[in-house]
Amino acid sequence: MAALKYAGLEDTDSEEELPPGWEERTTKDGWVYYANHLEEKTQWEHPKSGKRKRVAGDLPYGWEQETDENGQVYFVDHINKRTTYLDPRLAFTVEDNPVKSTTRQRYDGNSTAMEILQGRDLSERVVIITGANSGLGFETAKSLALHGAYVILACRNMSRANEAVQRILEEWHKAKVEAMTLDLASLHSVQHFAEAFKSKNVPLHMLICNAAVFAAPWSLTEDDLEATFQVNHLGHFYLVQLLEDILRRSSPARVVMVSSESHRFSEIKNSSGKLDFSLLSPSKKEFWAMVAYNRSKLCNILFSNELNRHLAPHGVTSNAVHPGNMIYSSIHRNWWVYTLLFTLARPFTKSMIHILHAVCISH
Repeated sequence: MAALKYAGLEDTDSEEELPPGWEERTTKDGWVYYANHLEEKTQWEHPKSGKRKRVAGDLPYGWEQETDENGQVYFVDHINKRTTYLDPRLAFTVEDNPVKSTTRQRYDGNSTAMEILQGRDLSERVVIITGANSGLGFETAKSLALHGAYVILACRNMSRANEAVQRILEEWHKAKVEAMTLDLASLHSVQHFAEAFKSKNVPLHMLICNAAVFAAPWSLTEDDLEATFQVNHLGHFYLVQLLEDILRRSSPARVVMVSSESHRFSEIKNSSGKLDFSLLSPSKKEFWAMVAYNRSKLCNILFSNELNRHLAPHGVTSNAVHPGNMIYSSIHRNWWVYTLLFTLARPFTKSMIHILHAVCISH
């Protein structure tokens, strides 16, 4: 004990506790080293345990690593607007050459988007998300952008889309996010969006078809089609066709269709078992909002399955996801009855950040 005290290594409650005058630091690539300010020296081994360590995983979202003029690494917390030379991951270090875990990470209904994406670097990914100015689309855009992806919010209402972009930038000023006009109720707008995106000469790694209307009253689009069918399905179908060549060139790439379990309560065949096109874009007399929504979600799944069969050999996969039941979002805004029901059910609904894992895990 006297020798330990003489060496500056007094006994403590933990072998991980540093002796006086020592400081724990990290290198740019995440290795932990120890600085002895009394003797002005550094070493890789912990001064008490003799262990070598490294930090695990990426920085928490909102944090960024920088280097000062002396070449020393420091860390910027953009959310709380502060800087520190202490790596926030030091609480989660692992020993050098650890035993590889044999357990597989599992996710459930309580998993958040940030947990799903933890440790993933998406800085080389380009993502398009339709209907990304609110709800599930916005949370998806934010989560992917905070992990480095270049995210394009494809929205009809540019005012709300630009507000969504600003909200993401407030969380991380270096996020790569952009709003572009896309009105799925206009096939001309879909074509114009695809042309504008192609003019950027960038790849496309994820196309997330999220936009949808629910319980909307009957109306015809400028293309003379029932609005729910065109917005929820046909507009996305056309968008994928127009961007298919870029997806192929960007492989591995992915298309995600946000569908719904309600597709089970619909039918698009006639009494002879053949596809009935009149059911897809019905007349006002034959229209029922909930049935129209269910049919559009069934079309999403059928399209996703066929798209995956068609494009998987070329490195492009397609998945249809059900985001979960009892989600409180703005999709119910078209009819006051549904708004009332959603409001009454809100205390029992899942948070958007928890539901989002269905979309993120498909990446």
